[in-house]
Amino acid sequence: VQLQASGGGLVQAGGSLRLSCLASGRTFRYMTWFRQAPGKERDFVAAIKFSGGSTITAESVKGRFTVSRDSAKNTVYLQMNSLRPEDTAVYYCAADSSVILSNVRTQSAYSYWGQGTLVTVSS
Repeated sequence: VQLQASGGGLVQAGGSLRLSCLASGRTFRYMTWFRQAPGKERDFVAAIKFSGGSTITAESVKGRFTVSRDSAKNTVYLQMNSLRPEDTAVYYCAADSSVILSNVRTQSAYSYWGQGTLVTVSS
């Protein structure tokens, strides 16, 4: 099982990026994005339940970031709009089928992680 994240890069404040995370080998109940800014802990960003497509988004990005999935491609996306310098971070996708709604924001609930993709937002 592999999670492959891509789509990061350098963008000016106010710009947009779309991250992708391809899951190969199996499907998962939840696929989730976390991020880790320089010198800070890794934080929850957004999650999507593959069956049904329900989503959960952190307050800090609500209204700017949207998580979606393509079930046929076993891929989850993070559309990031109105980017701010404080969004600069390494973005990780994570997945697990034992995750439930009550622990979807908990890093330790996830067994599978992608390699991370760096997003840099310049002011």
